[in-house]
Amino acid sequence: MKERLLFVWKIPSFPILFLANFIFGLSMSFFAPFSSLFGIDEVGMSNIGFGLFMTIMAIGGVVISTIIAKKSDMQLSRKKILIFTSLTGMLGYIGFAFVRDYVLLAIIAFVLLGSAAASVPQLWAYAREALHHANVPKEQAPFIMNVFRMFFALSWTVGPAVAAWLLAAIGFKGLFLFVAASYGIGLVVILFFLKDIPKIAPVKKGVSTGVASYVRKPHIFGNLAAAMLLAAATSIHMLNAPQFVTKVLGGNELDVGLIFSVPPIFEVPMMIAVGMLATKLDNGLLIRIGFAIAAIYFSLFFFVNEPWQIYPLQILSAAQVSITSGIAISYFQDFIPQAQGTATTLYMNSTQIGNTVGYLMFGVLAEAMNYGNVIIIYAIFAIIALVCLILFGKEKQSANKSASFGMD
Repeated sequence: MKERLLFVWKIPSFPILFLANFIFGLSMSFFAPFSSLFGIDEVGMSNIGFGLFMTIMAIGGVVISTIIAKKSDMQLSRKKILIFTSLTGMLGYIGFAFVRDYVLLAIIAFVLLGSAAASVPQLWAYAREALHHANVPKEQAPFIMNVFRMFFALSWTVGPAVAAWLLAAIGFKGLFLFVAASYGIGLVVILFFLKDIPKIAPVKKGVSTGVASYVRKPHIFGNLAAAMLLAAATSIHMLNAPQFVTKVLGGNELDVGLIFSVPPIFEVPMMIAVGMLATKLDNGLLIRIGFAIAAIYFSLFFFVNEPWQIYPLQILSAAQVSITSGIAISYFQDFIPQAQGTATTLYMNSTQIGNTVGYLMFGVLAEAMNYGNVIIIYAIFAIIALVCLILFGKEKQSANKSASFGMD
């Protein structure tokens, strides 16, 4: 194990990529767990208004990151893209620190944070291309990408708890300035320490990347639909949990921070284990196991009646994230190996669309029922996602035999 981890560390550019991945994860972990508290409690949005606000931000992420992905798979430098997205993230959160007008916040969310949403898929696409140029065996990619994802998880082991402390000490203004500073550090790291590398198989200008043709393939569409449904369930849970803890269970912001900090502690060793399994077992099987754990986790959440009872359940959350987020990137990148940016962004956009559906549904559901009953709805979403994945898993096996995944 030690030798394998040392090998990963020695791959060119990967130490810098690990650092950038940690920084981006830290930035996200400061905002995501407290987004509903910011919108509803700080800005004064209604449940529906907040759901619409998050939808606007998600749509911005889908639209802008899709445009960026197409450009990145041609000749546009991923380093330049990462510099741009880091800058927009920094400016976006500076805006969040000072602006409290709904319309202005929505514009900032769509344009600036929508652009910043491309940071993670582009960084992960860069990492996969770095593996190719380092001549790393293809069968080792899931393990290495899981280790890469582990650094993202590491940021969440401390991020939410630190954010809760910052929120209590200096409020949302200070918290968002801290997030902006994180993006600023990421900008400096990428600008001065990350090198440009050639595309694996750059798409020539004027040649269609065929995104629609990829999505029309049943096995790809089915897996993307399952990812979207699970993302919808996860986003409803992400927005509902802080309200459920503070308004139904009688907890506070520190409880929220600790709850979101528990899973990453377990995700780190689990991701290493899952990465090793992914080199020996079918990734499709592992993904289905992850979806099953997610369905169980969300269902058990309905039976919680005190904040402390959530802590042990977060181990299940860690297990499903270690699988569904850990090897999912490699799993979907193998769909379109000649266009890593497009493949990564297709997966990211499916989850982002799922987030959009979740944001809208949270607003509507929270307005119509109490936060405890909302849990039932997103648990059903997760169960449907599992069923969808199982059904299309058979299609994937058939597709593999005919090499329609493009893996041969």
